Amino acid sequence: MPDTDPSGLALPGPMPPFAALGTPNFRRFVTGQGISLVGSWTETVAQALLVLQLTNSAVAVGLATAARYLPVLLLTPYAGLIVDRHDKRRILILTACSLALLSVLQGALVLSHHMQMWVVFVVALVFGTLSALDNPARQAFIPEMVGKGLIRNAVTINSTMVNVGRALGPLVAAGLVSTVGIGWCFLINAISFAAVLLALATMDTRALFPVKRVAVARGQVLQGLRYAATVPEIIGPIAMMALIGTFTYEFEVSLPIFAKMELNPAPVTYSWLLGAFGAGSVLGGFYCMVRPATGLPRLVRAAALYAAAMLALSFAPSLPVAVPVLIVVGLASITFITTGNSTIQLAAAPQYRGRVTGLWSTAFVGSTPIGATIIGFVAEVSPRWAIVVGALACIVAAWVGWHFLGLHPAPNGDAEDSGAPRSMRYGKRCA
Repeated sequence: MPDTDPSGLALPGPMPPFAALGTPNFRRFVTGQGISLVGSWTETVAQALLVLQLTNSAVAVGLATAARYLPVLLLTPYAGLIVDRHDKRRILILTACSLALLSVLQGALVLSHHMQMWVVFVVALVFGTLSALDNPARQAFIPEMVGKGLIRNAVTINSTMVNVGRALGPLVAAGLVSTVGIGWCFLINAISFAAVLLALATMDTRALFPVKRVAVARGQVLQGLRYAATVPEIIGPIAMMALIGTFTYEFEVSLPIFAKMELNPAPVTYSWLLGAFGAGSVLGGFYCMVRPATGLPRLVRAAALYAAAMLALSFAPSLPVAVPVLIVVGLASITFITTGNSTIQLAAAPQYRGRVTGLWSTAFVGSTPIGATIIGFVAEVSPRWAIVVGALACIVAAWVGWHFLGLHPAPNGDAEDSGAPRSMRYGKRCA
């Protein structure tokens, strides 16, 4: 781990790929999140299979996914302000407890054969409401655990752990669904939240880098929006993510339908596809740790690779072909997400970080109600065309990053930050 000054800024010198894990609080956090995310992706697979089991409809899968994330779209901008005003660790304890109880409820209803589609929609709305608060709190809490000098490394490690969960969760789901049934996937997720609560409860609060809380005043949500719009390194990645989050990152809708209608109707097929995506995401995470960089040049390249891989997936004739292609899709996806998240976190002033990460969550997760509904209808006609739509969104996002901000690649490629604002070094202009 590199030396840091009292403010948490890293002193000059190469940074090891796992430098942020030298911080005990962050190490606890990542361990707890890693365990919980295996449970979360186990439940994600189970929910899609449950809706298909109840309805046998791609549109229903899209609408259920949309309901799950509609509150994120509507509430996250204000939730980001709540995060700026309050203790982020306590917010995360509250959301973890609530999400665990929600999973217990779903598991009990499925195992007792009382689950109905209207219950699925109600539970999805409550889940989304909690996620609207949990997502920006989790992202904004990372700098408070590691200090500014380790933000990029910590965000990369955290994103990699998310995708370790994505890789392992579907395998756990496949095993549970084929042996004890879908209901146990929800209960396993509920149990996994104990790891998050233990990590948060045992943190050394004296070792945190707390940010001064924002005092209550009128117009603070709009103030955050205006601030984000004036910083190219914030508005650029968010604009790109809005496109990719809406039309490309709808794998909860497109992949189960693609697996069932185009490859093999067995439930394990979907698990293999999600597992391959997760494996590629882990590889992408390690790449970002070994080759750390922020800024729109890497985002544009990642979006272009994302587009090419999605187009290749749309033509995949069988599972053995789709699996390696999805590894590339996962690699491009996590490179884009990690780079974008790191870029906005480093660019945001501390007092705006909750609102900025709230906007990122809105673009990434909150766009799902719109995208999931559209992709669900497209997938009903053709699952392959649903994937093509995602590829086209990546192409447009790459164009936005390249042309909308007037950005050109830096001469030295993925160089480390030199200290000057990246907007000056790359010649960005505000739109």
